[in-house]
Amino acid sequence: MSELRELARQVAAKLIERKETVAVAESSAGGLISASLLAVPGASAYFLGGGIIYTAVARQALLGIQSEDMEHMRASSEAYALFLAERVRRSFGASWGLGETGAAGPTGNRYGDAPGHVCFGLNGPTRAARTLETGSSDRAANMDAFACAALGLLNEALSGSGQL
Repeated sequence: MSELRELARQVAAKLIERKETVAVAESSAGGLISASLLAVPGASAYFLGGGIIYTAVARQALLGIQSEDMEHMRASSEAYALFLAERVRRSFGASWGLGETGAAGPTGNRYGDAPGHVCFGLNGPTRAARTLETGSSDRAANMDAFACAALGLLNEALSGSGQL
């Protein structure tokens, strides 16, 4: 958990310095991305909100995503993670939107992805998407790894490395 806290601290410092904000739509990380950002003092300066978009009901209720919006797109994909990132950024009026979707375990998901499969999407001044496969069925460890990887992607974008 210390890696997650350190990443959140780095992201928070960069967002505050840049006077930017973030909103998060997470699924298999179960709220750990948002919780880690909120654990940093001064979170109200950069964290606008988000939600755990774990079901179709949550997609509709929290982000207004209808079934027809999902046509030709499957969850647990980079395209869907980018869609979540764009939708949460726009819904909250944030500088950055961060989307996460995957299969924490101990089993895979209904789309055929193995446990430990996750996709991240970032929408803001920079757009990026990534997939991570941990190869583990340990649900709690995967959730931590997913949150770290998602914050790592945002941290890279905020660092301006241009390597996304």
